[in-house]
Amino acid sequence: MIMDDRGGSFVAVRRISQGLERDNTYHSNSAEAVAGSAAWLGRGLSCVCAQRRESDARPSFDLTPSEEECLQRLQIRIDIAYDSSILEHQEALRALWNAAFPDEELHGLISEQWKEMGWQGKDPSTDFRGGGFISLENLLFFARKFPKSFKDLLWKQEGNRSAWEYPFAVAGVNITFMLIQMLDLEAVKPRTMVGAIFLKFLSEDESAFDLLYCIAFKLMDQQWLAMRASYMDFNTVMKTARRQLERELLLEDITRLEDLPSYSLLTR
Repeated sequence: MIMDDRGGSFVAVRRISQGLERDNTYHSNSAEAVAGSAAWLGRGLSCVCAQRRESDARPSFDLTPSEEECLQRLQIRIDIAYDSSILEHQEALRALWNAAFPDEELHGLISEQWKEMGWQGKDPSTDFRGGGFISLENLLFFARKFPKSFKDLLWKQEGNRSAWEYPFAVAGVNITFMLIQMLDLEAVKPRTMVGAIFLKFLSEDESAFDLLYCIAFKLMDQQWLAMRASYMDFNTVMKTARRQLERELLLEDITRLEDLPSYSLLTR
């Protein structure tokens, strides 16, 4: 169980039929993805990201008009909350299901079926509070752009997996939130070199954030496997993946996101 500073948590997906482990006690009757408190989303997600003090003095980088315009458009996307009453949001959620399970009919936007994808409960909208509508867009982009890698992560098909795995969909929301923090995308101007470099890529490709999301998700899973991680290690894995992604963005010979070493993970 991964805890935040206020006691919120999510519960990992058990890959063999032994149920939940809570307070070091096993309950042997569940073989499906299981739901916990959604409090880690939005509030608790910050536990996987590097924290900063408001008093920290950091430089800012000037933007070209094109970069400023692209940043503003991305910030508008980031500010959109998931709203289950909006038809576009409903259709995007159904599209995600169809991409993940093309041969299985979805019984409703609120359904126990969603746990199969790694949502915490039967209503995915409660999990989007941490990442907003853009986190759904990121998942959908991943499913459409890199369907094989998406399915490999969804079904945990690569490597020697832990008995207790991270929940796919909720981890995806976490990655969206991590990237927004890492790139400092809610600031008027980037205050880190990583953020400034990313905005250059964004000005050249409007889908740069979505593409970086796919790279980050695949990189996180690779780190998960390399560290032989289990659910207690999720926060550590996320921090490790973030540091690796920052290092790659700072490499001198990177002129586009496809040049990142970890991009190759998506094209295997």
